[in-house]
Amino acid sequence: MAYEFIKYRKEGRIAYVTIDRNERLNALHPPANSEMQDAFADFRDDPEVWVAILTGTGERAFSAGNDLKYAAEHSNRQGPLTVGAPFGGIVHSFTCWKPIIAAVNGYALGGGFELAMACDIILAADHAQFGLPEPRVGLVAAPSAVHLFPRHVPIKLAMGLMLTGRQMSAEEALRVNLVNETMPLADLMPTAERWAAEIMEGAPLAIRATKQMAMSGLDWPMEIANSRNYSEHQRAMASADRIEGPKAFSEKRKPNWTGM
Repeated sequence: MAYEFIKYRKEGRIAYVTIDRNERLNALHPPANSEMQDAFADFRDDPEVWVAILTGTGERAFSAGNDLKYAAEHSNRQGPLTVGAPFGGIVHSFTCWKPIIAAVNGYALGGGFELAMACDIILAADHAQFGLPEPRVGLVAAPSAVHLFPRHVPIKLAMGLMLTGRQMSAEEALRVNLVNETMPLADLMPTAERWAAEIMEGAPLAIRATKQMAMSGLDWPMEIANSRNYSEHQRAMASADRIEGPKAFSEKRKPNWTGM
């Protein structure tokens, strides 16, 4: 697919997905969502890339969420405006056990905030703002954000922000453990790449198994979570990397992971 509204590139083991609608605060409309869905499917299915970094173009916004101007301009159009891929296709009904890092370079509002929460790690420039302002424009942060947010922060904090539409600063988001780290904008991408490099020091199949087991087990009691079979764990335990890790440790060298 040719990309017009996002940038997608791969360097080494890292895939970079950049929302490229700076003139609209990187708000998402159906064509941009479809392009992101295609890019993330490619990342998921490409065995040569192990970690993705998602960010936005410019200094103002990661993503302002749903493009309300586009929606208003197309309000008389027949058929749905989401093209089956709301917010990049990764917020729900998307299974990918490879790690995804959100590098939040500004406003992450509405669906943009939802997109960040769908990632495994959130890094934020120190001027970033987070929020779900949908009720202020007559909308609801549905179907996922109203459920995602209370799972990331204490319930009273989530309810206070959702019911008022107030925005949360990067500093506050760090304080309540919504984001992993904050930094000046100039350091955002180097920090994201440092996190990616640290993740890739582990065996890729073991990393994917860790993500699958941690995320899948959240909804189960411990005894059930512990006893279930996980496909990525089985792959990791049957891989050549399962042999390489202990061997490299005993030989006092860095392991040569193959992801196989």
